[in-house]
Amino acid sequence: MSIIYEKYMELKSKNQIKKLHKIVEKINALEDTYKGLTDDQLRMKTSALKESLQNGKSMEDIRPHAFALVREAAKRTIKQRHYDVQLIGGLVLSEGNISQMQTGEGKTLVASLPSFLFALHGKGVHVITSNEYLAKRDFELIGQIHRFLGLEVGLNLSEMDTEEKKQAYLCDITYGTGNEFGFDYLRDHMVNQPSEKVQRGQAFAILDEIDSILIDEARTPLIIANKSGASIELFEITSMIVKSFKKGEEIEVDLPSRQVHLTEKGIERIEKTFGVDNLYSTDHQVLFHYINQSLQAEFILRRDVDYIVKEGKIELVDAFTGRVMDGRNLSHGLHQAIEAKEGLEINEENVTQATVTVQNYFRMYSILSGMTGSAIPAQKEFMDIYYLDVVEIPTNRPKRRKDEPDLIYQTLNQKYKRIADEVKHISETGRPVLIGTTSIHQSEMLSAYLKKAKVTHQLLNAKTEEQEAKLIAMAGQRGQVTISTNMAGRGTDILLGEGVAKLGGLHIIGTERHESERVDMQLRGRAGRQGDPGSSQFIVSLEDDLLNQYDDEELEKWLKKMKADETGLVISPDPRKFMDKVQETIENQHFSGRVHLLKLEDHLDQQRKAIYGIRNTLLDSEELSSSLIEQFRTVYQETLDELCPPNKTPEEWDTPALYMKLQSIFPLSTDAASLAGREREDIEDMLEKDVNAYLLGLSKVDEDESIAQQARSFSLSLLDQAWIAHLDVMDELKEGIHLRSYGQEDPYRLFQLESHHSFEEMLKEYRHALFAKIQFILPNTQEMEGIQS
Repeated sequence: MSIIYEKYMELKSKNQIKKLHKIVEKINALEDTYKGLTDDQLRMKTSALKESLQNGKSMEDIRPHAFALVREAAKRTIKQRHYDVQLIGGLVLSEGNISQMQTGEGKTLVASLPSFLFALHGKGVHVITSNEYLAKRDFELIGQIHRFLGLEVGLNLSEMDTEEKKQAYLCDITYGTGNEFGFDYLRDHMVNQPSEKVQRGQAFAILDEIDSILIDEARTPLIIANKSGASIELFEITSMIVKSFKKGEEIEVDLPSRQVHLTEKGIERIEKTFGVDNLYSTDHQVLFHYINQSLQAEFILRRDVDYIVKEGKIELVDAFTGRVMDGRNLSHGLHQAIEAKEGLEINEENVTQATVTVQNYFRMYSILSGMTGSAIPAQKEFMDIYYLDVVEIPTNRPKRRKDEPDLIYQTLNQKYKRIADEVKHISETGRPVLIGTTSIHQSEMLSAYLKKAKVTHQLLNAKTEEQEAKLIAMAGQRGQVTISTNMAGRGTDILLGEGVAKLGGLHIIGTERHESERVDMQLRGRAGRQGDPGSSQFIVSLEDDLLNQYDDEELEKWLKKMKADETGLVISPDPRKFMDKVQETIENQHFSGRVHLLKLEDHLDQQRKAIYGIRNTLLDSEELSSSLIEQFRTVYQETLDELCPPNKTPEEWDTPALYMKLQSIFPLSTDAASLAGREREDIEDMLEKDVNAYLLGLSKVDEDESIAQQARSFSLSLLDQAWIAHLDVMDELKEGIHLRSYGQEDPYRLFQLESHHSFEEMLKEYRHALFAKIQFILPNTQEMEGIQS
C-alpha cells in the first residue's frame, strides 16, 4: 500500500471522526431525558422507533435516539456505560464500515448499538464472532440489553437441530460464527421442503474481528461434502512416487502461494511410470488430480504446523489460533493424500455437494460492517473487495504500551536462548509475560527451552475455546508466563493482577513475524489495554518459516552483506527494515492469491445464484406447471437447434437422432422416417400436436398434489445431481488454471468461457433428464387432448 494512499485514508478517517463527533453530541444531549424514563417507558421507545422507520424516517434520523436508548439500557442491565469513543465506533458500524479499535476498548459493547438500530427494521441482524464460545458469551452479556428493550435475541450453534436454528434466525438479533451462518445458507439450498429452511435472508451483518473472517479465512471455502468412493490405491501409489521428487529437479515449490509445479523432468517421470503419453490430456485428468494432491501433501502441508497425527488420524490445525479443528477434513482428496503421506489408513474421499467462499457469502448482505484492532494494513483490500471504509477510532485513554524494536538472530537456537533468558529475567521481577508463537510445534520447542531455564509456564496447546479464554484472561497475573499461538483466546481481555501495573504491566514477546502485519498488531495489542502500562518485542531469527517463503536469490544477496555479533544478533544491514520488506512481500502475495480466487469464484458465484434461483422457484412456487412448461419449451428448442442446425441442409440433419432424443422426453405419434428430408418448419408442424398434448399435461400438474410432489422431487434431485457434477468439473478447471495461459490468452477469460460452456451444457443435460422422467408420471396426455377437442 503506497504512502500517499495511507496518508489519504488517514486524513479521510480523521474527517469522518469530526463529523461523527457532532452526532455524539446529540446522543449525549439525550442522556438525561432517557435517564428519567421508567423501564417500561424505555421499552415503549423501541416500538416508537420501529414505527418511525415504517413511517418513512431513515436510520440516520432515528440514530441518536436509538443509541441513547441502548446506552441507558446498558447502564441498567450490565452496569456499563458507552464511552463517547464507543459511540463513534457504533456510528461507523451503522454506516456499513469498519471500526478499528484497539484491544480492550470494548468492541463487544460497541456492537450493541448498531445491532439494535438494524434490528428495528425487523429483517434480522447477524452478529458474527470468531468462535462459538464468544458467540455464547456475547449472546448472554449483550443480549441482556436488547431483551430489556423488548427485542428477541437468538444463538446459532453447530449442534442445533433445524427447529432450534429456525427459532434462532427468527429473532431480531442472532449470534454465531461466520462458518455456521455460511453452512446454514448452503444447507438451506439442499432442502426438499420450504419448511426445512432456517434462514430468512442476508440483511445486516456485524463481524467481530472482521479481518480474521474476511481476509485470513477468505481462501478457505465453506464446503459441504459426501463420500465419493475414489481409488485409495492410487493415493498410495502417487504418494510413494512423489516422495522421491526433489526441489529444482522434478518439482518447483512456491511456498508463498502454497503451490507445487512439476518440471519437465517430473512430468516425464510420471508419464513413464504410468505409461501415458500426455499427463495433461483430458484422458488423464484423474491421475493429474491425484498427483497434484500428493505433491501438495508432501511439499506444502507440514506435520505439527498444518495438521497433527493423533490416534492414527489426521487432525487439522487452525493456522491462526493453533487449535485443532475437530471433525474438519480437507476436500478434493487432499485429506487422503496426507493420510497416504503419513502411512495411515486412507478414508474415502469427499465430493463437494455445495460450496461458497467466505468472500461471496458475506458480500450477499445488504449492510456489512465490523470491528477489529488491525484493519488499517488491509484497508485497500477491504475497499476493493467489500467496499468497506476503515475508520480508526481514538482510544478512550492515551496508549502507554512501549513497542520495543525487533531483535533478529541468525539461528533458531540463538533466538530461543535469548527468549528464555529474557522471560526468566522479566518474570523474576514479577511482571507477567505472554509469548506468542505461530504454531503448536513452535510452542512446544519454546516450552522445552523454558523448562531447561527452570521457568514455570503455562502452555496453551489443543485447549478448548473456553479453556483458552480462561487461561488467556489469567495471563496478566503477577509472575505468570504463558505460551500461546498468536491468535489463541482472541476476543478475551487480559486484566492486570494486583500490583502488576506498578511493575510495568504485561510484556508481550513475539517469536516470529507472522505472514501478516495485522496478526503482529493483534499480538502487541494484548498489552496496554485501556491505558494500562505494558510493552512488546519480537525476537525472531533468519531461520523462521517466514523467510522460507521469501525469494531465495534476494535472501542470498542480503545474507552475503549481513553482519552479526558474538551472540548471533544481526546488526547490519538494518535487519528490521529487511524483515518489514519480507513481510510486506509475502502479504502482497497472499493478497494476490485472494484476488486470484475471487476472480475465479465470482463467475462460479453467478452460476450458484442462478442454480439456487431455479431451486427456490421449484421449492417455493405453488404453480409448478408454469416453471415446467417454460423449461420444456427450452429443452424442445435446444434439441431442434442442436440436431437441425441452420448451417446444414435438411438432408444433412440427423433425423433418427432427433427422433430418439425427442421421444426420450415426450411421447411422439409419428415415426423417424416421416421426419427425414423435411424443412425445420415442416418438422415443427408435424410435432405440434404431440407438443401441445404434452404441454397440456404439464399444465395439469398442479391439479394433482401427488403428481406435483413427484415432479418437484424429480426436479430438485436432478438439479442437485447436475450441480454437484458441475462443481467437480469446476474444481478440475480451477486446479489447472496456471496451465491455461496459451499464447497471449488471459487464463481468467479462458476459465470464464469454459466454465460458462460447462454450465450451459449442465443445464441442458438437467432439463433433458428431467423430462425423460416426468413424462412417465403425467396424466394420459393423448386422452386429455381428445377431451379438450
